[in-house]
Amino acid sequence: MLWTIIVILVILWLLGFFGRSIFPKFPRTGNWIHLLIVIVVLLVILNLLGII
Repeated sequence: MLWTIIVILVILWLLGFFGRSIFPKFPRTGNWIHLLIVIVVLLVILNLLGII
């Protein structure tokens, strides 16, 4: 279940990061990109440590 959330967050982060260059009408995401990658990294670290 956790890996599904991580994959979804990574996909959303990639869409936010590359979305404007691929689709010019794609909405600006601003700091959401950085927030998503921080959440993904934290979830991966917690999962590897066995806390979650």
